[in-house]
Amino acid sequence: MSEAHFRPLMAAVDANSRMHKGIATYRLLTGVPPADGDIATDSNLDRHILACILAAATMDGRSLPEKAGLSGRELAALLKQYFPSVELKLAEQLSTPKCEEDDEIAMLRDLLLKQRSTEGDIGSWLAAMIARRAIEPGHLWEALGLRNRGELSRLLGRHFAPLATRNVNNMRWKRFFYRMLCENEGLVMCKTPVCKQCDDFNLCFGEESGESRMTEARRHVFVAGGSRPVAAGDWPSELSQRSTSLVI
Repeated sequence: MSEAHFRPLMAAVDANSRMHKGIATYRLLTGVPPADGDIATDSNLDRHILACILAAATMDGRSLPEKAGLSGRELAALLKQYFPSVELKLAEQLSTPKCEEDDEIAMLRDLLLKQRSTEGDIGSWLAAMIARRAIEPGHLWEALGLRNRGELSRLLGRHFAPLATRNVNNMRWKRFFYRMLCENEGLVMCKTPVCKQCDDFNLCFGEESGESRMTEARRHVFVAGGSRPVAAGDWPSELSQRSTSLVI
């Protein structure tokens, strides 16, 4: 069989490996699979959100701090506060500052920081993480690894309430953020002042349904040596051995 015939298979294996890593990361942080994440209370919601973002970031490869939008020290502090049972192995990355961010990330992060509605470090961490993940493709809730748009809306309403309450027409969150940035800078983002008359209406207000990254991961990951999708009890070997280390 030629090398060309192997490429699709290798790509599928690599994708499954990344997806498996995302599921493993969430369960390592919370002790449960993504589908069972508890968000009944605000504190549980916060842990779920943070675990989702970190899980999604691990699925993208490269440096976890960079993909999550935090420095190594910020990530270590986050884990110590919200997931104290997990040991983070950052090695030399712990003392490495965040990679230089582009203007788009910095502007969105600053917008969110100015609209915080909760105390403590989590608002600052989330502002940086949301801003970094917003440059990834797809809906924002998907880029954050969340299960649906409702979880994102609840997150924003809790930690960035002054900004969230301005989205009175339920615009897609990523579009809404950039519209706010344009208004703050005195720029014109839209070609028509009335949304319902705009040809891009569905891009701003269309349905944001779909399959979450964690659900997609669970559906596509295959058990080693077999062809069936991963089942409820099938998790990476490092988890079955009760590993408490997150290696980056």
